[in-house]
Amino acid sequence: MTPYCQKRGGEAFSKVRIIIFSDSHGGVCALRELVASNKDADFFIHLGDCVSEAAVLRADFPDRRILCVMGNCDLACPPGTLSENILNHPDGRIFYTHGHRYGVKKDTGRLLARAKELGAKIACFGHTHAPLCETLGGVILFNPGSTGSPRGGEATYGLLDITNKGISARILPCRQKS
Repeated sequence: MTPYCQKRGGEAFSKVRIIIFSDSHGGVCALRELVASNKDADFFIHLGDCVSEAAVLRADFPDRRILCVMGNCDLACPPGTLSENILNHPDGRIFYTHGHRYGVKKDTGRLLARAKELGAKIACFGHTHAPLCETLGGVILFNPGSTGSPRGGEATYGLLDITNKGISARILPCRQKS
């Protein structure tokens, strides 16, 4: 099922805040801290590699909308866990995947092509453990880095704010609140 950015009563959001994390690799405490400290977030998206931690977060925070996709290290996922998905927003679609099936460690060309095929304004991915935020061909390519096993730096997560005025995409250190 493709999620749609709506309040629980069905009314569309005029602004949506999404916290995105990836490659937690057993660091569920950092994820708990992110969810607990970002009460104003509308969605949380785990981009894979220890996606089972999303189930822990859902149990700990049943009132939060926690979405996920599986990564290359997620061999025993709950049934129905997808490798990619779309979050629909009135101001643009958000495509999210782990990225390993698109060869993102080499380049982002296949990921960008898939995002364009889906009509997405934003393509969120992980797998590289390195943060990235750039716009190519009118699509924001957004990798929040890794909360559990960063490469070449500190643990990071991503913050997307989407309004009818535009999109703000930021990479933040795990200890900094948005």
